[in-house]
Amino acid sequence: MIGLVQKTNESLAKANMITQQIRPNGVDSEAILVLFADIPRAAFVPLQYQALAYSDTELPIGHHQTMLSPLLEGQILQNLNLSKKDTVLEVGTGSGYLTALLAKLCHYVYSVDKYSEFSHNAAKKLAQFNIDNVSLETGNAACGWPEHEPYDVIVLTASLPVLEKHFLTQLKLGGRLFAVVGEAPCQTALLVTRVGDAEWKQQRLFETVLPPLEDVATVEQFTF
Repeated sequence: MIGLVQKTNESLAKANMITQQIRPNGVDSEAILVLFADIPRAAFVPLQYQALAYSDTELPIGHHQTMLSPLLEGQILQNLNLSKKDTVLEVGTGSGYLTALLAKLCHYVYSVDKYSEFSHNAAKKLAQFNIDNVSLETGNAACGWPEHEPYDVIVLTASLPVLEKHFLTQLKLGGRLFAVVGEAPCQTALLVTRVGDAEWKQQRLFETVLPPLEDVATVEQFTF
């Protein structure tokens, strides 16, 4: 009986997350909303924060890192407009939840994290849901990840003080990059599309705040 109640409570919390947080804020893709319903966020949340698994908040996951809020994850997916042909680079595996969502919407994900603990835990969680179109790699991707470039899509799950060109040059022609740029508390989510060999188009999406990507060197800002 207790297990049934817990499952019912989780189902209600998940439904409220979708109808009260994600959909009203511009995430209206049915494919994305179905994923939030099908892949339980609670399975990727540290045990001590299970009660907050479906709350509109970032959650600590260790190493001074956080799990993105459900709304931000939805906004990332909505704006990237992923297809089953896309190869994605995710910089910052973290909890692995966004990795799972990306993998369900695209052809293949290369996800890189500085901390092997995150990669190891994410591998176990993805296996639970039979998600096998992901390569989880450990390393410092603060300067990009040229091992598998070029990519159709690049997602940075931590912020940059300025947008750096090495990420942009790892995109295919027509490829898209999501990044949060600036210094807290004034940061902007950007969608950048490569439209030529040496030309990129930038779209300002919304204001938000993310912890900074570690080990990023101070560089000159890229000018469009």
